[in-house]
Amino acid sequence: MTERFGVEGKTTIVTGASSGIGREVAEQFGSEGADVVVCSREQGNVDPVADTINDREGGGRALAVECDVTDRDAVEALVDATVGEFGGVDVLVNNAGASFMAPFEDISPNGWETIVDINLHGTFHCTQVAGERMREDGGGVVINVASVAGQRGSPHMSHYGAAKAGVINLTSTLAYEWASEDVRVNCIAPGFVATPGVESQMGVSAENIERGDVERRIGTTAEIADLAQFLASEASSYLVGETVTAAGVPRIEESPEI
Repeated sequence: MTERFGVEGKTTIVTGASSGIGREVAEQFGSEGADVVVCSREQGNVDPVADTINDREGGGRALAVECDVTDRDAVEALVDATVGEFGGVDVLVNNAGASFMAPFEDISPNGWETIVDINLHGTFHCTQVAGERMREDGGGVVINVASVAGQRGSPHMSHYGAAKAGVINLTSTLAYEWASEDVRVNCIAPGFVATPGVESQMGVSAENIERGDVERRIGTTAEIADLAQFLASEASSYLVGETVTAAGVPRIEESPEI
């Protein structure tokens, strides 16, 4: 039964894999026997990730590729390199993203376009190119990484929230279109996760988080990687077009008596 939760032998592309959630997903998949292609905009940032996976005994192999997901030619080269090295693409994890905080009225056209380009257009390019190969080969899995900011908005993050809302809608639409070709598309919407970026902004380190605690509002990259592995595995075969929120204890409207 536990084999249904495994990803052994699945060739997986992880974008934005140099740090944070992307790196954790790549390293976990590699340790579980998947062959992993890790990419980011700078080769030097993903070489160490591939080295970590390749140096581990008993896991899958890794290939590091420099790729700007907003560049269609670079994305096509990424998929070509994946197919050339491993023979196909089974799983795509669209994790590459970027943001900055600013009031809506202070966001420049260039700032808006940059954030939408990376988060939404990058997901479009990678999914369309890798998805073509999946459909030719009889199926696959696409896992988009969005955000709770794309579900209910977030002050000073309008550009990022709008882009992630687009990713969430793309997930459900594309899941319907590609279901008949055995490509499952799902999405993860994390809340606050203890990544290097969050640590630098909020001073919260993953080392200070008890993963087993239920009552908390910040998660670890390992918890998102666990969810990504589930969505990539056969155990999630009946989940199609879903956005799974992973944001800790939800905020609720409390009654005056509480």
